[in-house]
Amino acid sequence: MAKKDKKLSGAELFDAYYSELYGERWNSLKAALLGDPCQCGYSHNLLKTYYLDTGSVRAAKALPLEGAEQIADFCAAPGGKSLVIASTMPGGATLVSNERSRDRKTRLQKVLDEHLPEETRSRVSVSGFDASCWCNHEREAYDRILLDAPCSSERHVMADLKYLALWTPARVRNLAVAQWALLSSAFLVLKSGGYMVYSTCALAYAENDGVIKKLLKKYEGASVVSLPEIDPDGLCNGEKTEFGIHVLPDKQNGAGPLYFALIHKEF
Repeated sequence: MAKKDKKLSGAELFDAYYSELYGERWNSLKAALLGDPCQCGYSHNLLKTYYLDTGSVRAAKALPLEGAEQIADFCAAPGGKSLVIASTMPGGATLVSNERSRDRKTRLQKVLDEHLPEETRSRVSVSGFDASCWCNHEREAYDRILLDAPCSSERHVMADLKYLALWTPARVRNLAVAQWALLSSAFLVLKSGGYMVYSTCALAYAENDGVIKKLLKKYEGASVVSLPEIDPDGLCNGEKTEFGIHVLPDKQNGAGPLYFALIHKEF
């Protein structure tokens, strides 16, 4: 009797899955993911410098804030993208930084308190809602939304052998379902004529363009705004995907992975 095929470990499944997605590029991308991330010190209009991935700064800056009045950051912890938004939003605009997890919400509040000047901090509130259900309570409420959705975060998984051993493709599928719930809710909460940035630190199509594709199919008023590959601020460039920009560390000196797309809700 032939022996049954050996069951692949989580690490082997992980490697096979992303090798299929990225082909020959996977080896160089994997090496970059295991290397040091590229962080920058962000200090514009802050009390002190905050360090975060350069791709995260670029994603937050992709949200057009001119003319914005009510802004929301749906999954805001640890707070870096909220700082970027708060430090550049127009005078008089307000920001709601939301985080469902109690512990992460506490960390978010501390980051905002320590980095934002008093006048700016007074225009930033912190909430703890499940953003996937936000649309059940209010709609057409914000003219700008940032949704940095919880994702596979492959770079962190690779750095922890315990999590890597438990990895299966179901992780990507399950997260894509959760991301769709968040994105659909956010789109209903977004005002007509408003803009939203959807971002993740995931590698898989299913969590990035795949979620955007579902939104465009379901809502006639949704459209995608084309973004440049070259970063106008010189932080890090990206690669065009079907709907957005993907910053990948093997091409950007360790920055990323960071996917982001800009969505417009038509009147």
